Amino acid sequence: MSMDETSPLFVISIAAELAGMHPQTLRQYDRIGLVSPRRTAGKSRRYSMRDVVQLRLIAQLSSEGVSLEGIRRVLELEDEVGSLRERVRELEAMLADEMLNRPGRRVFAAGSAGEVVSLRAGTRVRRENAVVVWRPLDRE
Repeated sequence: MSMDETSPLFVISIAAELAGMHPQTLRQYDRIGLVSPRRTAGKSRRYSMRDVVQLRLIAQLSSEGVSLEGIRRVLELEDEVGSLRERVRELEAMLADEMLNRPGRRVFAAGSAGEVVSLRAGTRVRRENAVVVWRPLDRE
């Protein structure tokens, strides 16, 4: 079994001690959905290191005067940001793979009117090379 930050390791008393909280506070946070530890077959809570870090963040935000509803929203947004960062990493990896697997497939450039122009690799957009001379009117 591999262990990472989400592995359920700590019983409630140890998690509470690591977070600097009372076990009853952890039970309350579980009831209202702020931190939801995994459960064993016997229904006892098992907290991960990620849960403990989250409990510490809750304590910090609470000491700064943020309401429990505000804390719930902050945690929700942080989870969303984490998911989005992971998705960006996946897309970057897919793009890198695609670029390695199909080098020189297509290149895009901006046309003279601002439109997107698809080119083959190694070619350039044809541009006008006319010279325009401007001379101000003589005022005498």
